[in-house]
Amino acid sequence: MSDWEIAKKIATESLEYGKTLIKKDSLVLDICEKVEGKIRELGGKPAFPVNVSINRVAAHYTALPNDQTKLNNGDLVKIDVGVHVNGAIGDVAGSVDLGENKELVMAAQEALKSVKSLIKPGIELREIGRKIQKTIQDYGFSPIKNLSGHELGLYKVHAGMTIPNYDNGDTTKLEKGQHIAIEPFATNGEGKVVEGKESGIYRLERVKPVRDFGARKVIKFIQEEYKELPFAQRWIVKKFPHGNYILRLLEKEKIVKHYPQLVEISKGLVSQAETSFTV
Repeated sequence: MSDWEIAKKIATESLEYGKTLIKKDSLVLDICEKVEGKIRELGGKPAFPVNVSINRVAAHYTALPNDQTKLNNGDLVKIDVGVHVNGAIGDVAGSVDLGENKELVMAAQEALKSVKSLIKPGIELREIGRKIQKTIQDYGFSPIKNLSGHELGLYKVHAGMTIPNYDNGDTTKLEKGQHIAIEPFATNGEGKVVEGKESGIYRLERVKPVRDFGARKVIKFIQEEYKELPFAQRWIVKKFPHGNYILRLLEKEKIVKHYPQLVEISKGLVSQAETSFTV
């Protein structure tokens, strides 16, 4: 098996394990840390912090240090898992319904299933988007138009190409050998996300000299351990005593970028399904 195939296998197994943890009163922090532990146990490394996004939060939320957020009855929970093996990435996600949103969960799942046979060289991106859009709308919901699938690269979760969740007219064609993630999001809201609160997820943007010795150590660690991949605030805080202070300093200097949560603009509930492919 290639590193890409191994990464996807580990990600899929870790996602299924994570789904079993999504229950009333479960701590989001426990879910994130247990799934990240499973990834390492299976021989991979997280390609990004495990995302556990609840209800109207569509994406980009991982547990903060000492996070006490618990799941409740009625929640619609997305879990997004990324794994890398020597930089080759597997990216998968699914939704677990703790309420009465089974149709919304099915809409995203079936949209993903509906395009699997289309993933081949020469297919236009708009055709993938059209099929996703139709499947979600047939369930009576809307795709989130400003979230998309994406190309995967070595140590890059978003490597250039974006794959729409609706027919946006893009005639770009998939090419043999590309690694991609298809990622439908369905909502009972308007179908658009906006930036929300802090997510606890960072990425190294650029490296430049800093005076603070602790900051220099953190930059070096991020470069060696994560390269261009996103990382969690709690990972840095565990490793470095003044991690929170240093991250704020690095963000102010535009050395690291802090991703905001992405929330549905009309407070609609959101479901997600995702898997990765080699074209």
